[in-house]
Amino acid sequence: MAGLVRSLGASQPVARFQRYCGLFPAASGAAEGGARLAQGLGNGSGHLPRTGDLRNGGAGGATCNNSSIHSGKDHSHEYIVKNYFYYYLFWISAALGQEIFYITFLPFSYWNINPYVTRRLIIIWTVVMYIGQVSKDLLKWPRPCSPPVVQLEKRTTAEYGMPSTHAMAATAISFTFVAVTVDQYKYPFELGLMGAFLFSALVGLSRIYTGMHTVLDVIVGSLISGLLIVVTYPTWDFLDGLMLTSPWCPIFCIVVPLLLCYNYPKLDWYSPTRADTTTILAAGAGSIIGCWMSNHYLAKYSAEVVSPSVTAESVFTGLLRFLVGVGFLVVIRQIAKSMALRSLCSWYKVSIDDRVAKQQTEIEVPYKFITYTSVGFSATVLVPLLHKILGLN
Repeated sequence: MAGLVRSLGASQPVARFQRYCGLFPAASGAAEGGARLAQGLGNGSGHLPRTGDLRNGGAGGATCNNSSIHSGKDHSHEYIVKNYFYYYLFWISAALGQEIFYITFLPFSYWNINPYVTRRLIIIWTVVMYIGQVSKDLLKWPRPCSPPVVQLEKRTTAEYGMPSTHAMAATAISFTFVAVTVDQYKYPFELGLMGAFLFSALVGLSRIYTGMHTVLDVIVGSLISGLLIVVTYPTWDFLDGLMLTSPWCPIFCIVVPLLLCYNYPKLDWYSPTRADTTTILAAGAGSIIGCWMSNHYLAKYSAEVVSPSVTAESVFTGLLRFLVGVGFLVVIRQIAKSMALRSLCSWYKVSIDDRVAKQQTEIEVPYKFITYTSVGFSATVLVPLLHKILGLN
């Protein structure tokens, strides 16, 4: 069993999967990566790098690309694509676990499916992502080593790998969606499970293809999400009731996420995990506060879920609602980000163009929190009001 775990956590299976899908290292990386891969495949080696090996090299002396930011090396563009079907399939699949998906799918489900579903998605997504992000910086397991692995993403190479938060989010959102909607909409449960499995599998495989996670990272991430869904499922209705009715909800949604962000595990170098975690918690907090305010002061949410009829007119209206809403959120995000960042930089007397200063906790956490709390609140309160004004409700 220990041998299987070491094998799944090694870089060689990732490199083999990339080669099978037509992704190869190029230029100087090809020879070195091929030699290391051949050596690893020949002797069956492939061990999990120890925590202390992250900056100085992983198993077998291979240098992990986590150190590329600090060493000046960048392997992210040294590759040859021989199968563009897999290349584009996994690039699109990887995007399904990134901010672009969250900022579109969750609002879309709120505006066009029903708020009942979205509120549960927001709860499980926020909890799962926070646990995943913190686990990375507590476990401190590195990403696959490059070479032999080709790493296609540059921004996330400074982060640790275990567990894969892409796999966690994809599993959590897809299976939660099925669990919430199967009793409300008439569709075969088996079909929903197949769709959820396909969605989470594509996102998980995309993280292996892009060289950002080992097989073990993806498996563990999916299992954690599955366990959290099973454990928290009995509490969803209770939490939803608190979210909508408790007078303490807005205070809780501000104080607790801020405490979690300010007390995020500290590293010896800058990693975007704290910023990403703040973004997630802030978006969730803003959305929940918006739901609470809507239920108290605008229009109470109905306990009865009405299945919308699908017609050409409803599809067009839904698409229009989505485009108007996303456009509005983009504007709100830019305004909130600019105002928060300028105010904080002025307060601390640093330049708004000083990248290092903006990465400090006292600036990064509040400006991210203000920005994405505004986005979440706007998605659940202001956009529906805008839809009503424009006759799109």
